[in-house]
Amino acid sequence: MRGIQLSFSNTQKLRLEKALESLSSKVNPNATVIVADTIPVDEDAALKGHGTLDMGKNVVATVCGVVERVNKLVYVRSLRARYKPEIGDIIVGRVIEVAPKRWRLEINFSQDAVLMLSSMNLPDGIQRRRTAVDELNMRSIFVESDVICAEVRGFQHDGSLHLQARSQKYGKLERGKLLKIPPYLVKRRKQHFHHLDQYGVDLIFGCNGFIWVGEHVEVKDAMVEDQVNKSDPQNTNSASLLGSGEEQTYTPLETRQYICRIANAITVFSALCFMVNLEAVMETVTLSLSLNLGVHEMLEAEFHVRVAEQEAERRSTSTRRK
Repeated sequence: MRGIQLSFSNTQKLRLEKALESLSSKVNPNATVIVADTIPVDEDAALKGHGTLDMGKNVVATVCGVVERVNKLVYVRSLRARYKPEIGDIIVGRVIEVAPKRWRLEINFSQDAVLMLSSMNLPDGIQRRRTAVDELNMRSIFVESDVICAEVRGFQHDGSLHLQARSQKYGKLERGKLLKIPPYLVKRRKQHFHHLDQYGVDLIFGCNGFIWVGEHVEVKDAMVEDQVNKSDPQNTNSASLLGSGEEQTYTPLETRQYICRIANAITVFSALCFMVNLEAVMETVTLSLSLNLGVHEMLEAEFHVRVAEQEAERRSTSTRRK
């Protein structure tokens, strides 16, 4: 049952086994495989990569993982493997230490990551050299246990990651929920930031397996704001007053419910060992709403079975279209 710790009835077990069987490598060429499973490939037209073994007419898996295909190359991406960072990866991490001129982050890697003060956007948005005053005020930017979104910039000499957060889209994440899933379930894509306008929720898929689901935050351009404030001094005073006292400091109940619903959808997909992406999450959320399920009911056994059946039907439909 892929490690799912739920109490299934006999009928639910049969339905779940049938759905997962339709997702096996015999039917789906890009399925999850275990050791000695046969991987369907075109004879003499495929290159056998990592995790595969050529045994006569058949290609079998030598590790447990997900079958990946890049042009003619066929390989198995190992399950339960640690996060393997690449330069340019979008990651979500948690601050564990405020050190001199740097923050140390836990990012689900074998070593902690480092975010230098010089690689961070300052609150005023001005590009300048960091001074001793900036170093003393580091705790006004991030403190321990803060959740941060950043980008992998490179590797240090000791093997730890060097991060950067110079863009407005990076920085501190608030008013939301942090999820931790196996990194192999998050595929590298061109877009890892998603704004779900109908729910008022921001969704960030970290390549390291940390996923953030939180209230939508407008990304503001500091240079544009500065020009507006200079042209209208009264606007500056009103904005400062709003920021000091009248700024909304709570998340509406409806938005919180959507955050929990989306988080539960990701949890269900992770428990079933399905690849987590925006389309799958939205379909799962839509399914829960169509069934009039409460947020807590999404974590019950019946909904896991429904999601597995829906995923099996979706993949079979996409295979027939091809």
